Amino acid sequence: MTPSPPAILPGNFAVCHAGMQARLCSVERQAINSGVSESAIILDSLEKSYPRAQSGWRALLQPFAPPSVPALKGISLEVKAGEAVALLGANGAGKSTLLRILATLLLPSRGTVRISGFDVTHQPARVRRQLGFHAGTDQGFYARLSGWENLRFFGRLNHLPDSFLRSRIADLAKRFELESWLGKQVRTLSSGTIQRLSLVRALLHEPKVLLLDEPTRSMDALAAADFRRFLKSEVLQRQGTSLLFASHTLPEIEFLADRVAILRNGELIAIGAPDELRMKARAASLEEAFAVFTGHHASALEEPSS
Repeated sequence: MTPSPPAILPGNFAVCHAGMQARLCSVERQAINSGVSESAIILDSLEKSYPRAQSGWRALLQPFAPPSVPALKGISLEVKAGEAVALLGANGAGKSTLLRILATLLLPSRGTVRISGFDVTHQPARVRRQLGFHAGTDQGFYARLSGWENLRFFGRLNHLPDSFLRSRIADLAKRFELESWLGKQVRTLSSGTIQRLSLVRALLHEPKVLLLDEPTRSMDALAAADFRRFLKSEVLQRQGTSLLFASHTLPEIEFLADRVAILRNGELIAIGAPDELRMKARAASLEEAFAVFTGHHASALEEPSS
């Protein structure tokens, strides 16, 4: 007997229709996400280390080498239900590693991580039922399938029925201006269009916890602004989704985030609301506050004069 694929949603649920838009019934959403507690995400002393990179014949031994290069160092963090928290840090600070552990794609070296009350190490299938994840880079689409076929494929893996998928895909495609691209093979699409397709996939099943890694990278300015407005008004405010996202775009962080967690070399060095961080750093902007907390000179972040 072939085992069923890992699911984000259970296979049997009702679909409610409000006008032309199909949505999950509130009773069924409660049943699907019954694990969602006051704390959507809890990290306790999270650590992740990798083996040291080797070259030549020594690279053959790298999979067996002990992990000695720390990527995350004892991070403790809580994201409450309905809260939006941004991860801010330089390249290599540990943002993507942290998100991939939460998405059950990496195992932590030490510490515990719980999403909606479920442990990512010991209960990964139950964790995935709560999640929507956008990786920002390797989107994992099937290049010779169309955008619509890809979305339907991933929706069926999540046990979403075709009746719901047709309506949900059409609604999100219209919202993200993807209608004219859904019938084309993914290999023919631009990076910005694939980015929007990946975001649709993450939102397809109306997750209660959303993880986004640089969600507006490769998008043009208008598409990025429209996505931020949709994320704030529809996903965060109306659906009450909990959001943890990484971004280098400071206006995006200030628009979306209730709190900002600043990472440096795998350590959590500051966390608070944007105004609170500015006050602690005695800075006029979040950019200056980030420079103060990370030990950079504010002048290094200023735009060059013309």
